[in-house]
Amino acid sequence: MSALRPGDITDEMIQAMDAAKRQALQTDLRALAANIRADAEGRYADSEPGWRAGVEWTLLWIENTAAQLTAGSSAGERQGVSPE
Repeated sequence: MSALRPGDITDEMIQAMDAAKRQALQTDLRALAANIRADAEGRYADSEPGWRAGVEWTLLWIENTAAQLTAGSSAGERQGVSPE
């Protein structure tokens, strides 16, 4: 293996950067879900039929998507996630 020169980027560096991006996005998605949940909780009692189910489905989709961000080994393998 040859010595790295300034500015060289290895496959391991790219993988580490990709993992860090996925983890940051995962954290952001979970924070979003927590905010949605907190905002929706006070509205459940007076909501229209189906509204609570829609909120719950959205929260499930966000959580499944966040979980998938670290489940795949590369960005090319990850695809959209449906809670169904």
